[in-house]
Amino acid sequence: MKTLKFLSFPLLLSAFFILASAKPVDDKGTAKINDATKVLKEFSKMKESIPHQLIEEYEGIVIIPKLINAGFGIGGKRGQGVAMVKLENGQWSDPVFITLTGGSIGFQIGVQSVDMVLVFRNKGVLAKVENGDFTIGGDVSAAAGPVGRSSTASTDYKLQAEVYSYSRSKGLFAGISINGSNLAINKSANASYYGDSSASADLFARSTDKSEAVTALKAALKAL
Repeated sequence: MKTLKFLSFPLLLSAFFILASAKPVDDKGTAKINDATKVLKEFSKMKESIPHQLIEEYEGIVIIPKLINAGFGIGGKRGQGVAMVKLENGQWSDPVFITLTGGSIGFQIGVQSVDMVLVFRNKGVLAKVENGDFTIGGDVSAAAGPVGRSSTASTDYKLQAEVYSYSRSKGLFAGISINGSNLAINKSANASYYGDSSASADLFARSTDKSEAVTALKAALKAL
């Protein structure tokens, strides 16, 4: 009996250290990643979807579920989502949590919730966000993205824009302007999900998160 107690103590001690060192579950971060996956899957089901050629040739993507676009004379928009870049081996990086905010002036009234996807030509553009806000329209302009499942659907566009934007509301594409909006790293969300030491530059440079949520997100992006 004493032998069993002696053997069980090291096992209990090992289990304690394993649990103590495990990454804490961040339900909000996981939920946001799952929402981003749902957005990509919903876009892929649409007749006029994001061209696969665009995903193949461009190097960065931002997915913002349920962006709030509101206005009463002076409008504003705000949403939180994730950003990913394509690595040298063709894989997509681990997601980095971001926030998009913007305003506009003109005749507008009402509140609208849209799912938004931004596709970036160069991943270096997203890397600039690390040290502060990045202004869409000031640093680079965003154009309404071409649609169509086949590679020939976007031939007329020649895929020359630095950023293509797609937004969907209630199952239909919704045209809203994001020029003048700021894109910023959500450092608190990244710290909660990955740990305090995880800088956005490090996250953009790796693809090591094998969690169910991130694996599903990358699979949905690959399937576009």
